[in-house]
Amino acid sequence: MMQEKQILQRIITHLYEWKKKNVKTSEKSLIYKTAVEYGDYTLNHVTGCSHGCKYPCYAYMMAKRFKKVSSYEEWLQPKLVDNIFPLLSKELPKYREKIKTLHLCFSTDPYMYGHPEICRASTQIIEKANVFGVHCSVLTKGILPIELANMPLENEYGITVVTLDENFRMEMEPGAAPMEERIRALEALSEHGCYTWISIEPYPTPNIHEQNLDQLLERVSFANRIIFGRLHYNKQVTAYKDYQNFYNVCAKKVIAFCDEHQIDYHIQKGNTCRISILEMR
Repeated sequence: MMQEKQILQRIITHLYEWKKKNVKTSEKSLIYKTAVEYGDYTLNHVTGCSHGCKYPCYAYMMAKRFKKVSSYEEWLQPKLVDNIFPLLSKELPKYREKIKTLHLCFSTDPYMYGHPEICRASTQIIEKANVFGVHCSVLTKGILPIELANMPLENEYGITVVTLDENFRMEMEPGAAPMEERIRALEALSEHGCYTWISIEPYPTPNIHEQNLDQLLERVSFANRIIFGRLHYNKQVTAYKDYQNFYNVCAKKVIAFCDEHQIDYHIQKGNTCRISILEMR
């Protein structure tokens, strides 16, 4: 009898752990106002992210702080919101006149690498938003599907590129898409006339990874816009001698490159400390 109880308890524990990792989650609302530069409104239709970024991940820190997840292991098991489209049907008519740009996503990745169900949901969200006259901005470390080229050209598609070194990418973004693959996917959308952009953030200091910013900028010179920002919440950054000047020099280099190639740019606020170059064009 004791052995049967132990077996039953193990089964219950296993089922609980499986449910915690795999069952979808529900939300009371989806769209909310934000101050990020990517869009004035955003939505997060997934809790968690399997990319496992080690910069560290700001989204995970916030999710842990507000008790959305209890551990990093849980964060790495993404859960898709199961009432996305009923919520959108209520909220898009309510906010459509207020929204300039709806951003996907602020605290997760809409085209999470290796999760086709999340990618499909994200594409459907964009389609539904466009029906209501709301155009979207997307930022991902995954692969943007070429089908997005069939949607209205007012949408904006972006990827994060902080390095061209695949070994460093695997170290810092172990679950994300290979860097060249994500760049090629964005480049294909650009060739179809889509507005594309690059987020070079969080850019590491040389003591974390030494690289050539000029080469990175040249590789993404097809983009319509480049955003540059420093790496935060990492003690190695402030340990680097004269890190403030390093980021100032990098920011100026981005601005000069964008001016030369007629690319829009945005230098993140707080990126520099000695000079004020919060710039947007």
